[in-house]
Amino acid sequence: MTTPELNLLLTNDDGIDAPGIAALGRALAGLGRVEWIAPLHHHSGCGHTVTTHRVLEVHERSSGLAVDGTPADCVRLGLHHLLPKVDWVISGINEGGNLGVDVFISGTVAAVREGVIHGIPGIAVSHYIARGRQIDWERAAQWARRAIEPLLQLGWQPGTFWNINLPHPESGGHEPEIVFCSTDPSPLPLNFQVEGSKAKYSGDYQTRARRIGHDVDVCFGGQIAVSLVRLLDSSGVGLAERETSRA
Repeated sequence: MTTPELNLLLTNDDGIDAPGIAALGRALAGLGRVEWIAPLHHHSGCGHTVTTHRVLEVHERSSGLAVDGTPADCVRLGLHHLLPKVDWVISGINEGGNLGVDVFISGTVAAVREGVIHGIPGIAVSHYIARGRQIDWERAAQWARRAIEPLLQLGWQPGTFWNINLPHPESGGHEPEIVFCSTDPSPLPLNFQVEGSKAKYSGDYQTRARRIGHDVDVCFGGQIAVSLVRLLDSSGVGLAERETSRA
């Protein structure tokens, strides 16, 4: 029996020219038909911003399509207009971690969340950066492939998505293990440098609070953190399930 080819929408929040999306595109080879729809410009930290009051322009690139909007815009356009069929939204590899409460801030994660809202499963992939180290994108791509491939074979529960965070061990270090873990709810540090009426955030990401066995602790400890994130309303019903019931 032949398994139907998956249609994968690939996006990110670092922009279509970022090395992370190129690495992830290579990592996905053989897992399905990969269609790039990514932001034209860098949108890190944009959260779930969408564009509703100006025209979005789509630019053709050799790798795919670049949209002059946010990651969520890319997914919205892809599902509504640009692609005939999408089975999964894959977002990343983000240059920097999206651990714990980062999922509320991250444009990388928002792209996947947008797909889930419309009933499409997704996987967000990010790479934590240890202070003073450079990312080896080829190594990151291999780790991403190893984590993504089995997730594509699992049954999907509407209203959920996967959030993967790659660690940053020293060059030549151990091969990280894949660890399924919960998302750490600890807040980011509330540190600011304040001068008069001006304030600049100065929280130290490396020393953020972490709960033992949760995603921050797992990734900082050198393993690949894989977390199932749920989108729930106040009744405990998954958003995708709720939207389906209304249709």
